[in-house]
Amino acid sequence: MSEPLFQRVALIGIGLIGSSLAHNIRARKLAGHVAITTRRAATLARAEALGLGDSYHLDASDAVRDADLVILCVPVGSCGAVTKEIAGALRPGAIVSDVGSVKGAIVQQMQPHLPSHVHFVPAHPIAGTEQSGPDAGFLELFDNRWCILTPVEGTDEAAVAKLRAFWEACGSDVEIMTPEHHDLVLAIVSHVPHLIAYNIVGTAADLETVTQSEVVKFSASGFRDFTRIAASDPTMWRDVFLTNRDAVLEMLARFSEDLASLQRAIRWGDGETLFDLFTRTRAIRRGVIEAGQDTAKPDFGRDHSPAPSAPPTQTPED
Repeated sequence: MSEPLFQRVALIGIGLIGSSLAHNIRARKLAGHVAITTRRAATLARAEALGLGDSYHLDASDAVRDADLVILCVPVGSCGAVTKEIAGALRPGAIVSDVGSVKGAIVQQMQPHLPSHVHFVPAHPIAGTEQSGPDAGFLELFDNRWCILTPVEGTDEAAVAKLRAFWEACGSDVEIMTPEHHDLVLAIVSHVPHLIAYNIVGTAADLETVTQSEVVKFSASGFRDFTRIAASDPTMWRDVFLTNRDAVLEMLARFSEDLASLQRAIRWGDGETLFDLFTRTRAIRRGVIEAGQDTAKPDFGRDHSPAPSAPPTQTPED
């Protein structure tokens, strides 16, 4: 049997991403030992009941001691404080990473606290659902999904290659880019769409009293899909918008300009402009499917069998 990539992996936080990593590490034998830490005793007990790790710690410093890979699976806004807490316990040569969807702020928060004898390789797996907590994770979450690595300048290439191999073993395609470029790209493909979803659902909530619950009662597929996105964890997304504000504001300005053009086209009855835009955007949808990032199945491949009862809601730092 081949040796695992790592001897001891410490997962700080055991929400959707952390628990899905735990499933992958165990199933694909990527580490000899998985140490799990979270700040809530009840969440830690649930992770243990699910058999997600080999050891369980309320003290993050205990979890990272002797770990050759440490992954922070906590909201972006918590990464600086967690890094400061564990810095003194990190072993020389350890790789320290994260899973946050903002990278510039992560580097600013974490790097000042990290000792020079560790390798810092920030990461962002572009995968997720609206669910959270240790029960939410599953083995296939990262399959055929991108994971972006944003190593800081001067990072050991062998450490980057090893983390790349880890994510590829979890099923991900891996891309490497600068933190700044990552934040600009994710602002338009993820952050602004979430903000729009939150805003539309919020507007609908304001209309509920006027329409006597008809907004929810007659929800069409478009609004239904917006509500799915808008059900994402509020702590995580609050931190995303506050820590990637420059890129988000830049993309929002572009979006507002394009929206104003659409308003003019509708007002002036300019059907040609509308048709041209809808044709272009339809082609983009086809490209997403061809890239394997979604399915062309009817109703987006939804399972229409009765849904099981949802587990209790947990926060992502759990």
